[in-house]
Amino acid sequence: MGEEKTHIISAIVENKPGVLYSVANMFRRRGFNIESISVGPTEQEDLARMTVTVRQDEKTLDQVVKQLNKLIDVVKVSILDPASVVTREMALVKVHVSETKSRSDITNYVEVFRGRIVDISPETLMVEITGGSDKISAFIDLMKTFGIKEIARTGITALSRGSKAVKIEEEFGGKQNGKSILR
Repeated sequence: MGEEKTHIISAIVENKPGVLYSVANMFRRRGFNIESISVGPTEQEDLARMTVTVRQDEKTLDQVVKQLNKLIDVVKVSILDPASVVTREMALVKVHVSETKSRSDITNYVEVFRGRIVDISPETLMVEITGGSDKISAFIDLMKTFGIKEIARTGITALSRGSKAVKIEEEFGGKQNGKSILR
């Protein structure tokens, strides 16, 4: 068995009901674990981008990609190169605030991490923080000393740096062997 590493898979899928279920079900059937998954529409209305983070060895990663490519609603699958990718994650962190000093300290930390306070109550502050997973985790670790009430994280979303992009070209009606052609 090879060394397990974290990999980011970007899949262009049809933007319709049931596609997320189909992809997640394939992972379940094959016994692959998803570390994070995010899905959202692309610049093309009928397509969505699915970013899946997995921790696998190279051999298993190849199997994941092959199985994804077999799904009818999956148009294109790419493994993103960690050296040339921009990744972001967003988290909402609700922190217990018992006194004025704590509120002031948390506010200072939020500034350092370039976050935003998005909700205030007499007992809590809710912070929105965006960045790489390490940054989010570091902020959460720091907030544990104050007492975290709730956390919601989006999971990683990513795009390749520079001009490299996935584009659909109309060729043979946009399909070849039943799959859309992307460049």
